[in-house]
Amino acid sequence: MKSQDQTPPRSGAPAPDAPDAVARLMADAVTAAGAIALDMFRAGRLESWSKANDSPVTAADIAVDRFLKDRFTALAPDYGWLSEESVDSPDRLARSRVWVVDPIDGTRGFMAGGVDWAVSAALVEDGRPVAAALFAPASEELFVASVGAGATRNGVPLAVSDLTALAGARVSGPVASLDRLAQHAPIERRPRVRSLALRITRVATAELDVALAAPNAHDWDIAAADLLVQEAGGLLSGLDGRPLTYNATVPRHGALVCAGTALHPHILAAARAGAGGAS
Repeated sequence: MKSQDQTPPRSGAPAPDAPDAVARLMADAVTAAGAIALDMFRAGRLESWSKANDSPVTAADIAVDRFLKDRFTALAPDYGWLSEESVDSPDRLARSRVWVVDPIDGTRGFMAGGVDWAVSAALVEDGRPVAAALFAPASEELFVASVGAGATRNGVPLAVSDLTALAGARVSGPVASLDRLAQHAPIERRPRVRSLALRITRVATAELDVALAAPNAHDWDIAAADLLVQEAGGLLSGLDGRPLTYNATVPRHGALVCAGTALHPHILAAARAGAGGAS
């Protein structure tokens, strides 16, 4: 990672620098954050309300957001901050390194007592994630990745599936997107994972061959999963086929396609032919 002037972290510990060291610190943080959310759920502390876009938010989302912001800004107070549950600040645009956090990705799954929710955190540098940690408390899965060092689940290295053709692919995503793919070849439809971060990460674990997403995903939904897939040998992209860029003025993306690098071009061609740029 590039050098950058920094003030000492409030914790007194050295500021993170190498991506693998950052990822280890992030893993500890998201694990502790996930325990906070799980404890609040078990205690029945599920106060919730709707945001302006009608998506739900709970007291646990806010508690986890505050915990992670305190933890990460203590590590590196000069890094930018972007979270679903924090007021966005244009200050982050001037920072080469930005923490990108979703305190609870899959809030509806969390509220329903499901397993498909996670605490997601990534460190983005110059538009791309370089360290990531994703924790799914209900299934006790901790995913960690750093650029060039691979991705793991509970310490075990991950690799995408070796499928190279659309036929027989295990796919999760919006029904309309699956319908369009099925027009090109027979696919195996898998349940739509409510946490987009986990849906994409299931490509990294080879439990899915393909993950699809409709337009409007935000940086916090996908940055950590993006790096996990990349380091497991896959690619997450828009319909232009290019890797995604993070920490833009509007941190939102169009339709997304995720698969192993050998399969990705075939999925992309089918998605383009059927979607005409939409998903």
